[in-house]
Amino acid sequence: MAATPPTDAELNTMIRARLASLGIDLDQLPAGTTADPATGSPGRDSVLASLRSFVRGSVATLASFQMPAPAGSDPAHAAALSQQPAPMLYPSIGTAWRR
Repeated sequence: MAATPPTDAELNTMIRARLASLGIDLDQLPAGTTADPATGSPGRDSVLASLRSFVRGSVATLASFQMPAPAGSDPAHAAALSQQPAPMLYPSIGTAWRR
């Protein structure tokens, strides 16, 4: 059974919840799609439309990405091998962060 795509209202709820968990309140933006002439802040509805478009177009693609397995790997183990951590530019920072 194929998954049912979320409605705009469901995506708005998810987007608002994710942003609220980061401390971002979309209600601080002006209502509607018109930007605030004094500050240049985009309208709340245009921000939500843009974020809905991003979620619909990018998240599934990013979620399905699989790192390539090392050359010569057994195809049966390729999915597990692709889950290796990505190399870090500054490993000391990542190591200290995990302590």
